[in-house]
Amino acid sequence: MTHDGWAAAFTARVAQAIREARKAAGLTMGEVAQGCADRGLAEITEHSLKNLELGRKSSLTIADLVVLADVLNVPPVLLLFPLGTAPTVEALPGRTISTWDALAWFTGEAALDEPAAEGTARDVLDRFRQHGDLVAAATTSYALARERRRMASTTLDRARRATLLQRAEGYEEHAFEDAQELRTYRERMRQRGLTPPALPDELAFVDQPGTLDPAKESE
Repeated sequence: MTHDGWAAAFTARVAQAIREARKAAGLTMGEVAQGCADRGLAEITEHSLKNLELGRKSSLTIADLVVLADVLNVPPVLLLFPLGTAPTVEALPGRTISTWDALAWFTGEAALDEPAAEGTARDVLDRFRQHGDLVAAATTSYALARERRRMASTTLDRARRATLLQRAEGYEEHAFEDAQELRTYRERMRQRGLTPPALPDELAFVDQPGTLDPAKESE
């Protein structure tokens, strides 16, 4: 396929995905256009959306795609690649690969035989993904510990209270280790010139000097 033919087919595929997502959300073209206007992108009108879905509009800006995805409540990447509905896709002119491989390539998740070289774009993506995993682990550990403490405080059964407190202590040990690992990882990111994402409120204490006990930080 020629470059022009590929570009037109790519846009047509995105337009079809937008149409399907709109119908799945139960929205009219007018409602989608209003949603875009509410988000500050009045350029996407009901008329332009109709032209896009009918194939009379052959291009779409990145800004259009992102706002439409938000209005339709779907990840933007799923408007680009028909995951789950087509086994393959022409990701680039003359390069047809599996739809999942195309999506993974786009998001930087394509498998590599070796770790990405330090400082490369892929390396940065991998570091932020690992940071997200560490945040999730610490959040879960502290939530489990708090829940066991809460359950222990409300039960009248002494034996059960003792068991719950013992479990809480175990979760708190894991939580401390998870928070310490997260703190160290964030420090390493900063040393490499990267700005770590903001932490959720319940983990804000990780960036504060001293204890990793959230209860003591709030005193």
